[in-house]
Parts: sequence; C-alpha cells; structure tokens
Amino acid sequence: MEGDKAGLGYVGVLHKSTFQKKYWLLTVFVVSLIVLFSGGFGIVHIILNKNSQNYLEGDVCGDGSVYNSCSQVKPYFCSEGKLIESASFCGCPEGFELNGESCFSKYQNNSKKIRLKYTLNGKLDFIDFEVYGNFSDYTSKIPRSISYSGEYNVSRADFKLKAINDEEQRNFLLPLVIEIQNLTNNKEDQARIAISLVQNIPFGSSNKTYSFLGEKLNHTRYPYEVLYDFKGVCGEKTDLLIFLLRELGYGVSFFYYIPENHEAAGVKCPIEESLMNTGYCFIETTSPSIITDDEIAYAAVGKLYSEPEFYFLSDGESLGENMEEYKDAEKLIRIRNSIDNRGVIGPFYRKTIEDLTYKYGLTEQYYR
Repeated sequence: MEGDKAGLGYVGVLHKSTFQKKYWLLTVFVVSLIVLFSGGFGIVHIILNKNSQNYLEGDVCGDGSVYNSCSQVKPYFCSEGKLIESASFCGCPEGFELNGESCFSKYQNNSKKIRLKYTLNGKLDFIDFEVYGNFSDYTSKIPRSISYSGEYNVSRADFKLKAINDEEQRNFLLPLVIEIQNLTNNKEDQARIAISLVQNIPFGSSNKTYSFLGEKLNHTRYPYEVLYDFKGVCGEKTDLLIFLLRELGYGVSFFYYIPENHEAAGVKCPIEESLMNTGYCFIETTSPSIITDDEIAYAAVGKLYSEPEFYFLSDGESLGENMEEYKDAEKLIRIRNSIDNRGVIGPFYRKTIEDLTYKYGLTEQYYR
C-alpha cells in the first residue's frame, strides 16, 4: 500500500505540475494577446514583417531599403532585392502625377533611349536609359548666373552645386541611380559602375552658344543635358559623376587645374590614397581611367603639372582601404614612366597592360 500511495502520490504530483504549466502557458498567451492588441496592430505588423521579409537576415535592396518597403526615392518599392515602380503604394515626387504604377511629368515627351556603357571587373555591360528632349530643353534654359548681395564671393563650388542641386533635374536623374543600385548591393561596385559609365560618355562641347558682354560663349550643359546629348566636356561630365556619387551616398568634391583649365571629380577615400592629402581621390571623367591616376597625358595640354584648387561639396561615405584601384593606378604610372621616347613598351609590362586594359576598359590613349 505504501508503495501504491507513493505511486499515487507521484502521479498526483505530475498532474498538479502539468496543471500549473498549462495555467502558466495560458496566462502568458492571454497576456501576450492583451499586449499585442492593446499596443496596436503596429507590433503585430512588425513581427509579421520580420518573418515575411527575413528581416533578421538583413535583406535589403541596393539603396538600403528593407524588403517589402518603400524606398526614400519615390515611386520605388523594394521587392526581392530589386527596386521597382509602385506609385500607387509609394507615391510620386512633387510635380509628377500617378500613371498606373509609374509617375508622369509634363516634361516626359520627345523621348529616346541611350545605351550607357560601363566596365566592372573586366565585364563590359550596358544600361539602357530613357531620356526626354522636353526636359533637356527645360534644363538648358535654367539661368547659369548666381545673384548675391553683400561681400560674399561666389566660387566655382557655388556654380557646381547649382548645377547638381536643381530638384526637378534630380527627379529625372534618380532613375539612373536606381538602375545602378539594382545591379549590385555592393556600394563600392556601385561607385565603380557610376565612374565607368560617365567616363564612357563621349567627350564633346555643346553646339549651343550665348552672348555675354559682347562675346560668344559655349553653353554649359547641366548633368541631364550630358545624358540627353550623350556627350560632355570635363566640367560637365564631372558634374554628372558628382551627382551620381553623392546620390549613392559618397562624399564628393572636385579639383580645378587653373593653367590647364581642367576639372576632375573627387570622391571621399582614405587620406593616404587621396590627392594632396585632401581625403578625396582624383577621378578623371573625360575617358576610361583608374581612380587616383592623375598622371594621364591629355591631347591638348599633356600631363597636369599644376597644383589644383580643391573644392569640397558634400560629405558622405568613403571608398574603402586596400581597393585594387589604388595599386593598379600605381602600376600604370610606373609603366607609363618606363615607356621610352619612341613609345616602346617593354615586354615585361605588356601582360600587365593587357590585364588592366581588360579590367577597366582602358583605351590605347591611356598609356601615353
């Protein structure tokens, strides 16, 4: 009997423990429901979103938008790693009207497709981008002058910022930024694509002119006009690249060489790789070249021997340390300096030149 009592007692304890456990679970469940629903559906929404978006795994699109959320750039929505138009859900920029899942502007007329070439890690590829003649005409008529009062001295940086800060132009250029971000989530590869893309736009001045103090001057294109005309001079292409890099999140600047009348873009980078210890790396925009290589020979002026003026524009992210471009540029500078007066390249360097030409899409002119 004692054994039975002990057995019954043991069973009785099990029953009591099970009851307590069930009661505790029921209590937790009820309290959880009260907390969830009294706190609003937002808590439930967050939990559901974490599950549906693999939120804990950090899935994001190329602009940093979390899966299944609107980008800061309207009307784009982050869906399975790509930014897609979803105007009915994410809205339209100011001045645009809803048109299905897209946004439409009164300037979206006289369209054409341009094919923008770029090289990334030895792979040649293209972005097909639609541009609009009506908006190019609009940007061409924006006054290039700056009005000011008092003792303030207008600098080249003020004109640069004026060229890239126009809000309507920004809305027409941001789709190109989105195209780049949809190609890769790697921030440095996004910068590489933007740089190569601009470098591969043909060099050329505008055929438009205007009169100033009795003199005829060439029209200076804004970044959107460079795309539409599919050509630009150094300062114009620098404006376009600065815009793209800034929208990709990078700190940007530019360098101006007074005697040579030449401009080059600057992107924030480790100070030991930067030009003149400014913290910004030199980027030539007129043709394909390697970041930090400032010893290229130009058709009209040769090498850039003067010390440039440095103009800071806006802060942002920096290119990383130990990027391949830094070492590759040093290799090319050494090779260029080794070429004799007859233009003969030693056999030791030929393989290196072939590899780097393929890697960056360089042209023969680059080695002069």
